Amino acid sequence: MGLGFVLIFWAVIGLILSGIGALFLGGATWFFTRRVVKGRLLVIVAASLFPFACFAWGGVVFVFQAIVSELFLHRDAGLGDAWRCTLPNGYEILMIDVTDQGWVYNPKTGTSGAVSEREDSVAGVRLLQISGPYLLGAVDRNAFEHLGKESNAVDSYFILDTRSGERKTLQDYDALSDAAVQLGIQLNLEPIETVYFTYRSSWFDVFVGVLFFAPPVGGFLLLVRWVAKLRRKQAPATKRLPPQ
Repeated sequence: MGLGFVLIFWAVIGLILSGIGALFLGGATWFFTRRVVKGRLLVIVAASLFPFACFAWGGVVFVFQAIVSELFLHRDAGLGDAWRCTLPNGYEILMIDVTDQGWVYNPKTGTSGAVSEREDSVAGVRLLQISGPYLLGAVDRNAFEHLGKESNAVDSYFILDTRSGERKTLQDYDALSDAAVQLGIQLNLEPIETVYFTYRSSWFDVFVGVLFFAPPVGGFLLLVRWVAKLRRKQAPATKRLPPQ
């Protein structure tokens, strides 16, 4: 599913949830201010519009983080059918449509929009390990045919030196293990999506989380305070006299 369709889907979901929130908050505010004489209408309108304001704010924060992520952090925006992140050695992971196999490539010699098989670019990577300047992995050379299917097929292995861009292809796990020992590396291959999720997050995600939640939470507390202030000025309830 492309990014455009995903955005439309979440926009519709967001508007529906905002509408439900507007009915709930507006109704609750109406109930708690039902004996308020002055200023009641304004707070009810503010409470009803508050969920839509939160939804709009969320959209602004998403666009902001997407721009920073794509242009400066060289990773995906968090939605869509592509997963991309930068590894500590400067190489990048790219997975499209599925997360059980993908590309490992040098962004200096190729971009995520035009990745091709080269000495320093490996396709169909299912298992991966980062050890200093070295990338070790397991490859499914028929990954395209297995796309969208449950498959753990691996038919070759590799060691890639990210400093020189040189790649050594090995035919079986034992050969990879022997080569790793010669480099002083303890072999510990992981699924490529595990490596992706390890390096996808950063301090920026914490900042975005605070930016996303802090204003809505603050606005809600101000709204509650506003309602509480009006309730202190409300007219006293009329007491009914018992029948004579």
